[in-house]
Amino acid sequence: MYLACFKQIRTAFIMLILFTVLTGFIYPLIVTGLGQLLFPFQAGGSLIKEHGVTRGSSLLGQSFTQASYFWPRPSHTATFPYNAASSGASNFGLSNPNLLTAIHERLVKYTQADPANKNPIPVELLMGSGSGLDPDISPKAAFYQASRVAKARGISIETVHTIINQHTKNRTLFILGEPRVNVLELNIALDALK
Repeated sequence: MYLACFKQIRTAFIMLILFTVLTGFIYPLIVTGLGQLLFPFQAGGSLIKEHGVTRGSSLLGQSFTQASYFWPRPSHTATFPYNAASSGASNFGLSNPNLLTAIHERLVKYTQADPANKNPIPVELLMGSGSGLDPDISPKAAFYQASRVAKARGISIETVHTIINQHTKNRTLFILGEPRVNVLELNIALDALK
């Protein structure tokens, strides 16, 4: 009886060690190695570098507030905007006065930043993203901001439109998602004009 129980315990312990090594060490090493080999940009965090300096990740939004840059979607993350350690939305309902106040403040911000622009402000620039880390805006939101950016930089609006078009990514596999523009990549392209 005790011998049979000991054999079962020994077998269970051997299986525990075997599967711990297999799934805890060997499998992650293989997957990490294949990821680094086949997809080095993505496996490395999708980092955007400029002249050897890391400017950020194409997967995480950043705060841009100067008129000469494109502004991303609002972020509601705790402590500071675009805090990757605290991803999340405001969770304010549509009838919440705090949400309505925030939308009004953003509306005033965009109106004051470019008073001559009479186009409707895209809703994504007024409402925060679900994660608070959204790195992309729609081409419509980028074109809305183009006149402000062009004036602040002293360049033609056609140049800004060309840069937006060059950095617009189509739907993934032609069916998933919507066309989008990465704000960080767009702003780096603008800085490269110098």
